[in-house]
Amino acid sequence: MLRIFQQVALWEAISTIVLFFIAMPLKYFAGIPEAVRVAGSIHGFLVVIFVILLIMCWQTFNWKFSRVVKYFVLSLIPIISFWVERDVKKDILNKTKAS
Repeated sequence: MLRIFQQVALWEAISTIVLFFIAMPLKYFAGIPEAVRVAGSIHGFLVVIFVILLIMCWQTFNWKFSRVVKYFVLSLIPIISFWVERDVKKDILNKTKAS
């Protein structure tokens, strides 16, 4: 489950960047509103999946509530949300080494 959460966190971060730095300029500077509709829908779907997986990881791995809140807040900030993916990746590596 951690690997899935890590991948969703990565794609959610990428979708935020695509939405803000590609789709929105296409809408406002090139007159292509469909770009935001498509990118926004994909991003919204990934955010919902991210939150569901975040709650599942919280329950499964007994994460502290502060960690869950931190991950959620960081996921709202473009660019910085990549940190969540990297932090979870460290957890995966540590669990792999411990096995």
